[in-house]
Parts: sequence; structure tokens; C-alpha cells
Amino acid sequence: MAGVELITVETGEAGMRLDRWFKAHYPGLGFGHLQKLLRSGQIRIDGGRAKADTRLEPGQTVRIPPLEIDRKGEGNLTGHSIRNQGDADVLSKMLLHEDAKVFVFNKPAGLAVQGGSGVTRNVDDMLEAWRSKKGEKPRLVHRLDRDTSGVLVVARTRLAAMKLSESFRARATKKTYWALVKGVPPKREDKISTWLIKDQTPDGDRMRVARHGEKGADHAVSYYRVIEQAAQTLCWLEMEPYTGRTHQLRVHAAHIGCPIIGDPKYFEADTNWEFPGGVQNRLHLLARRIVIPHPDSGTIDVTAPMPPHMRQSWNLIGFDENDA
Repeated sequence: MAGVELITVETGEAGMRLDRWFKAHYPGLGFGHLQKLLRSGQIRIDGGRAKADTRLEPGQTVRIPPLEIDRKGEGNLTGHSIRNQGDADVLSKMLLHEDAKVFVFNKPAGLAVQGGSGVTRNVDDMLEAWRSKKGEKPRLVHRLDRDTSGVLVVARTRLAAMKLSESFRARATKKTYWALVKGVPPKREDKISTWLIKDQTPDGDRMRVARHGEKGADHAVSYYRVIEQAAQTLCWLEMEPYTGRTHQLRVHAAHIGCPIIGDPKYFEADTNWEFPGGVQNRLHLLARRIVIPHPDSGTIDVTAPMPPHMRQSWNLIGFDENDA
């Protein structure tokens, strides 16, 4: 029996197929070899034989015969299996909050959250660098636009991802954004309620306000309040999306006649409008704060600092971020 391991299935692994569990824990074990070990009864669950598609339950014991491969991430004392030191270093610099179940990052403007056309680097791929000792890769539970900076929540375990995702679906999460916009809205604070639909354009997907009942349209609700304004030229808005549609805040800001400064898709100005001197032509939208139920208990409440281009604009205009 020397070399035999008995591993207990954890809560976050509930419902996993046995072959996928092995892929997470022993990625060097080929499927053919795994099948051979299963057929011969060398791999067992709670003492009984199992198949590759057997679903695991928390607390079960998996018998592992002597293998000539190591468990993924074994021996790493940091809690992460470092696969790409460069990505690991970038993630460390972005980290705002960490506990046993959750990471919260400060995503910089320009870094995509997921891969896609023209994307060479993204957060999802970078998270490979921080697989746990058990080989589990952190999971995205929501998204930010590529040019939006700020708080990005990532689950460290499968169960945490399920609970966090449910909090987003149930709208138990409060997300607060800061935006610098052209002009000043007619009301100091208000609710924006529209229907949005996605159009395919030569420049990629673009959302537009649709008619109620238009096929493919989704209801979108946002709230805003004016924090400060510079005459009638520029305005600092605090925005809260109630729903989570693609480009929702960007479209809604444009819809009330106050497009976000630097928005390449939705900023349209008349020919007499001049871009303020010293203000960079980059998207001025920050996911400032998120408040979300923790997967275990309590609440996560994290705030992100302003990115350099927005801080520069605030200084030029004379806004004080402490006035929010």
C-alpha cells in the first residue's frame, strides 16, 4: 500500500466528473491511463469502483494508487502554482483584496478581461499563473469593458464562483462607477430606463436604444447623480447599473445627452465642441466600488483608485475626489 493516497473531495468540487477532477489534480495523467486504473479497480471512491463520468460529492474519499506524476501545484508554499512569473507579478500589483475564496483586482484601462478578436493579453489567461495547489484556476464571475478600469471580482474556488455569480444574477451586488461626461444632465439625479439591442457594425458590436418589444432587446436600468460640474462643459457622474447589459452605462450616458469623455463608440459631439486641453482622449469610466455578499459570510466592500488618466483630468478641471 506504500504510495497510495486518500484524498477527500471538497465542498467546491461537488458535482465534478471524476475524469475532470483528475485533470484538475493530476494534469499529467493521460485519459487512457486513467481508464486503465479505473477498469482495474485501482482508483476507488469510498472503497467502491468508479467510472470516468462518476459525479463526486463532498466528503467522499478518492483512492489514488502510486503514480509517477505529482499533483498540480504540490510543494508551492505561496498558495498559487506559478506558471508564468510575468503574469503573476502583474496580478500581484493589481490585487486589492484577497481571502481564501475571493480575489478583487484593480483592472487597468486597456487590459481585456477575456480573449477575443485583436486581444493579445487578458485577465482570464493571466489567471492561469495563479492556479491553487490543487490545480484550480481562479474563475471570472463578471466582466468589465476593455477600456474601463477598476474593481474586478474573481472567485478562487468553484463553489465561490457559483455563489458570487448568483449574487450578480440576484442583483444583490452594488456596483458604483465614476464617469467624466460631456455636458450636464437635466436632473441632478435620476433613473435611466431603456431597452438595449446589439447591432453588428464594421467596428464591432455596438449597442443602441431600442423600442419596447423590439426582438432581441433587453431592458436596462441605471441610476446616476451629479457630483460636480465644470460650468456646462463637463460633469462628474456617479453611476450605478441595476442591470448588467453590454456597454450599459456608456449607452445610457450618451442617451441622456452626456456621453462619456473618450468613449470611442458612443461619444458624439457637435463641430463646435472642443476636447478640453490636457484631458486625454481615453475612456473616463471607473468601476469605483463593489459591495457583494461574501461566499461564506459577511460582505466584501472594495474601492479602486482612479487610473492615471482620470486623476490627471480631475486635477486639470479642479475636481476633488474626496467630494464624492
